[in-house]
Amino acid sequence: MLTTGMKAPDFTLIDDEGKPLTLSQLLGKKVVLYFYPKDDTSGCTTQACDFRDHLSDFENLNAVVIGVSRDDTTKHQKFKAKHQLNFKLLTDEDSAVCEQYGVWQQKSMYGRTYYGIERSTFLIDEKGCLEQIWRKVKVPEHYKLVLSSLK
Repeated sequence: MLTTGMKAPDFTLIDDEGKPLTLSQLLGKKVVLYFYPKDDTSGCTTQACDFRDHLSDFENLNAVVIGVSRDDTTKHQKFKAKHQLNFKLLTDEDSAVCEQYGVWQQKSMYGRTYYGIERSTFLIDEKGCLEQIWRKVKVPEHYKLVLSSLK
């Protein structure tokens, strides 16, 4: 289980433009790395739009916002275009990074058990260490918690 102060697991994933992005390339900036279940669902859309609407606040605090889900690049492109998202979305189709970060969890809905992404956010400092971790994120106003942790 990851805890604050630990080095954030490095990874390389494909972004919404089909290009590889490696976490360690972002050293020197703070990274808001958020994992979400699925493109274009109500909670995920609200969360993404909150980050979109306040991206300049994050950038003013030397932070980049990156979303991660299992959706493929084509779905990410449609999601970004539909909601005019202004930050990177990464594809983790095999859940390897989700597992590294401990967000690939067994879930239950209507008596059915399945595996999926537990909505979580990780604030990574300029040196690549975990500064703050939010698990089982509740979407309303979550971006404010993240912003206040950056200040």
